[in-house]
Amino acid sequence: MAEEKKSRLFALKPIIERWPAVSKPEGHVSFRTKILWTLFCLILYFILTNVMIFGLSGGAIDLFEQYRFIMAGASGSIMHLGIGPIVTASIILQLFVGAKIIKLDLTKKEDKAIYQGTQKVLVIVMIVVEAIPQIFGYLRPSEGLIGLAGGEGMANFLIVIQLIIGALLVFFMDELISKWGIGSGISLFIAAGVSQALFTGLFNWLPVGGGMVTLGNPPSGVIPGTYFMATEMTLEDLIGGGYQTLFIGNSRIGYENAIVPLLGTIIIFFIVVYAESSRIELPLAHGKVRGARGRYPIRLIYASNIPVILMAALLANINMFAMLLYQSNLPLLGGQWWIGTFDTAISTQPIGGGAWYLSSPGGVNNWLIPIMSGGDVFHGSLQYALKVVIYLSVMIIGSILFAKFWIETTDMGPASVARQIQSSGMQIPGFRRDPRVLKKVLARYIPVVTVIGGAAVGALAGFADLIGTVGRASGTGLLLTVGILIRMYEDIAKEQAMEMHPVLRGFFGNE
Repeated sequence: MAEEKKSRLFALKPIIERWPAVSKPEGHVSFRTKILWTLFCLILYFILTNVMIFGLSGGAIDLFEQYRFIMAGASGSIMHLGIGPIVTASIILQLFVGAKIIKLDLTKKEDKAIYQGTQKVLVIVMIVVEAIPQIFGYLRPSEGLIGLAGGEGMANFLIVIQLIIGALLVFFMDELISKWGIGSGISLFIAAGVSQALFTGLFNWLPVGGGMVTLGNPPSGVIPGTYFMATEMTLEDLIGGGYQTLFIGNSRIGYENAIVPLLGTIIIFFIVVYAESSRIELPLAHGKVRGARGRYPIRLIYASNIPVILMAALLANINMFAMLLYQSNLPLLGGQWWIGTFDTAISTQPIGGGAWYLSSPGGVNNWLIPIMSGGDVFHGSLQYALKVVIYLSVMIIGSILFAKFWIETTDMGPASVARQIQSSGMQIPGFRRDPRVLKKVLARYIPVVTVIGGAAVGALAGFADLIGTVGRASGTGLLLTVGILIRMYEDIAKEQAMEMHPVLRGFFGNE
């Protein structure tokens, strides 16, 4: 009977066991080795983002333009797909397991191994699924590649192969960092891309439209741009729209790195630092060693930044498939305005329909001004207000759901944490040394904190998107980067502590 109740995914076990993967280290990996592998993958990532797809036409369209920094890729490069396939595969499996469509008990070692193996297989599937649509009018081959390949079909095939190779490299680098490095490869690549965007958004002295620097074509960085306009504008210029350009930007000339986005970036930074440091600490004492005490921290942002990564990937995929459907001839779904309307000659972002309501507001200049001025040629002020409400609601509710799914699939639930504390020899003073008792105590805090933390990160990312950020890094990207850097610092400190005190490895589950 037990065999009959097993999930059908167990049929994939022979494939999973032979699936190519980065081997786990045997025994403890030194801190220096972990740092070197992490730096190697980071440097390789930056190199690959500058390796452009061979034979790509100059008129390529980026399907993930709005979510580029969150996808941890570079438009038109071999890293074009970024972490999208990895995160999408995780979303699909979490939704199916959470909805009990796939029956796996993730508290069992065998079921969890099947879950993780299936996710690897699904990543490869999603790489192909996300790579193929790129060649249908978006990443076009150049005339030179078509001539070299002997036809447009083979040229498109070569572009897809390059996309698949780049996505596979990201996948294996993420696995390499998780097993041999420090932290998560996905998080590290996101932080790298966003940090680069923030730096250029602050200090880039090149004009927004190229050519000579003028008041109509100021430096694109907020610091040189603000200084140039403040010193060159006359009083008449300031009254005639100069103040608006300085503080919230000017979409007409493409100047977006203004003072308000800079202030928003700084405010979000401090809020995230405060939220990351907020925690509940449960006192622990060793069951056999008198005087040995410690604390188990339950963070306010318990599921870390993972829920926001998953939400961003979900919205990016909705935008991509909405565009593909709008341009298709599928019955009932093709070209339907309610799914989303697009004008790819202008942008890959939706200009109407359901996809528009789920797209990022994109800063004060793109929603508050239309609301105050009665709308624009596409939408009225009430539609812009409704978009803000829908976007915030989706970000908050979606982040809560993904946070709950995440802790159940990554050994962060009450039962798993209770077993970790029990195996380390620690216990909560005043309670019996029993994992069932520990589980009951932890169940008072972890589920509640998970919901609050998920709502907090969703709200922070949503409000940052409303205010705008420097370098167009997006509120989600900024939130993720701050959280990732804090967590990276803590991971490095933990690795150093385990290096000096090997007995701690058992508590952290490293041996």
